[in-house]
Amino acid sequence: MRAMILAAGRGERMRPLTDRLPKPMLPVGGKPLIVWHLERLAAAGIRDIVINHAWLGHEIEGALGDGAAQGVRIRYSAEARALETAGGIAQALPLLGDDPFLVINGDIWCDWDPAQAHDLASRAQPGGAWLLLVDNPAHHPAGDFVLTADGRVQAQGTPRLTFAGVGVYHPSLFMDVPRGQAAPLAPLLRQAMERDLARGARHTGRWTDVGTPQRLADLDAELADGAA
Repeated sequence: MRAMILAAGRGERMRPLTDRLPKPMLPVGGKPLIVWHLERLAAAGIRDIVINHAWLGHEIEGALGDGAAQGVRIRYSAEARALETAGGIAQALPLLGDDPFLVINGDIWCDWDPAQAHDLASRAQPGGAWLLLVDNPAHHPAGDFVLTADGRVQAQGTPRLTFAGVGVYHPSLFMDVPRGQAAPLAPLLRQAMERDLARGARHTGRWTDVGTPQRLADLDAELADGAA
């Protein structure tokens, strides 16, 4: 199967760090955030990777090249301006193929094992989505979605969990997204939920949304102490 790493965002809250580097290239635990993803994907046997980029995308391509150093094969989906999550995925569909694929936000750190994506992709339904959810962090106490006891993900109800930025999607989920136009992911996910096509699981391991310089510094300190 193939995977996509989302790396097109500007990272405004991370400035001035992101004035010179795209957020997924910021170092943590001795290597760029995005390299953690590439190494985990390679270990899971997922070696065909698509990376989208917009802001300072040349820095990503210059550092990672074709991915050989991490044991993967990288192709890039360049965006003249960031197309948001659904827009970026839709733009990259020709590189992702016709089978379900894994998508990971480039600005998170997570110890979830992407080897699980192989089975999840084999069970994906047309128009469907599988979402990794985590307990609500302090900066997002309201959460995003509800996970039922039988693994369904719903938009309404309680208790709520936070979307971790890791998902397995059937490409048909994005069939109506105009190519080259910015589009958010959340409305598509809610449509899948309304059709009972959204499933998920709760991850109780390590996860960080690296959205501020302080969270980056905290994660760097934890990884230096062997938290990986």
